[in-house]
Amino acid sequence: MFRIPKGKNCDKEVRTPPVLLMHGLLVSSDAWIDSGPDAGLAYLIADECYDLWIGNVRGNHYSKEHLKYNPKKDPEYWNFTPNEIGIYDAPALIDYVLNNTDSKTLNYIGYSQGGMMFVIMCSERPGYCDKVGQAILLHPATRMNSTKSVMFRMFTKYYDTVQPYISSASELEALPQGGILQQLTDVLCRKDVLADTICRSILYLIDSSHPGAVSIPTLQALSKHFPAGTSVKGMSFYNQRLSTDRFEKYDHGRDINLKVYGVEKPPAYNIKAVNIPVVIIHGESDHLSSPVDVQWLSTQLPNLVELYYVQDPLWNHLDVLYNQHLKEKMFPKIKEYLFKNSRKRF
Repeated sequence: MFRIPKGKNCDKEVRTPPVLLMHGLLVSSDAWIDSGPDAGLAYLIADECYDLWIGNVRGNHYSKEHLKYNPKKDPEYWNFTPNEIGIYDAPALIDYVLNNTDSKTLNYIGYSQGGMMFVIMCSERPGYCDKVGQAILLHPATRMNSTKSVMFRMFTKYYDTVQPYISSASELEALPQGGILQQLTDVLCRKDVLADTICRSILYLIDSSHPGAVSIPTLQALSKHFPAGTSVKGMSFYNQRLSTDRFEKYDHGRDINLKVYGVEKPPAYNIKAVNIPVVIIHGESDHLSSPVDVQWLSTQLPNLVELYYVQDPLWNHLDVLYNQHLKEKMFPKIKEYLFKNSRKRF
């Protein structure tokens, strides 16, 4: 976890409660600064005088320490999905922030999987929602059966298919930082002309096309640490999300489901347990967390304050991290709700 206790451009009192900012799948806390101080969400929040904490979840390059398992040698380390991230990582991060700030609650901002882990936490860990004053979910990923991204479907299907046939720790890590794919994109993106063509095209294959959204320096910055790694089992979890109209737990297969859940099919998460105020900010051109699926989530939440669409018809999933115009297009809505649930520290 990283902390910015006060932004460089903050010339006022720091506001409370603290803010916890959580990344999505296959990225890390680095993603919040890749687009630079004028567009990176970490900079923008801190400069508005919030005590900002930026978390990482298990499996990426910042979160590979373990008291028992060595991720390079022990396959047991990689036996996790977003379910474990929601049950264990999210509560641990929240407790750490609250214990180190003497605050009773915090503002939670979760992007994509960062929104998913929050919903899982509220469903599976009673009482933890009460430690969050409000949640701002940016393009949250829960139900995903309307996903349009061909590349996302291809990668998750691949990992779901090979998972039963692999067993070593190195094989059970998916798309790590320092892996072949990440090193290749890093080399390609160093030259401006290749960054503006090949690397930009890769983004468009992952998500929808948004000309002029991501600058060449940002493309070059993100290529140094994207993808940042996760588990093969986690990618399999996402593949399962693509073929069900529910937001449900990991499907181990009939026999293991009976042992783990007591039923043949995995049960759905209890979205109604998310009883705190929730704001969803989304984009109409998101090919990963489809507007159809996000609209569905909004109807399940018992305390939805607002479902807001960024006023740009091309706004997509990756714009949250890398769009050079985020300060004007998305941040005002984030700032509005942070301000509503904050006060000056005296």
